[in-house]
Amino acid sequence: MISIELHAARRDELQTIENLMQFYTYDFSEWLPLPLGEQGFFSILPLTDYWRKPTTQAFLIKVDGELAGFVTVDDDTHVPDARHNIGYLFVSRRFRGQGVARFVVSTLLNRLPGRWQIFHVEANQPARLFWAAVIPGLTQNRFSLHQLSIQGLPCSVYCFENP
Repeated sequence: MISIELHAARRDELQTIENLMQFYTYDFSEWLPLPLGEQGFFSILPLTDYWRKPTTQAFLIKVDGELAGFVTVDDDTHVPDARHNIGYLFVSRRFRGQGVARFVVSTLLNRLPGRWQIFHVEANQPARLFWAAVIPGLTQNRFSLHQLSIQGLPCSVYCFENP
């Protein structure tokens, strides 16, 4: 059995998340036309303002003590009354399919009660399959599903209350 840890990122660990954003963006480039820069990196602006928002919470994910990804929670919501949103969720490919992301989401829901919004870009089929499998169980089938355009992209948005 693997050991999964989710811990709040300290200020000096935010650069680690910024570094992992290259891999997050690489994964997204399968569904969106995100070009590589001339130096071989994706042109990603630092998330300085995002980290400064009091409602942004960043977490590192470790599996058996090894860095395996990150997740952020923020209040950048697109549906009325939602309080929490998963801004970014990234699990390194090596650790996918082992229940890591499910553990992370379950842990966050247990830590942060209130109305949640979780969305994914429709073109991202792995995310579509993951959320469709996870949300019903984590919410006891008490959720609504909406189709919205977010930043010009078709998205599925799950909404639910977490007591």
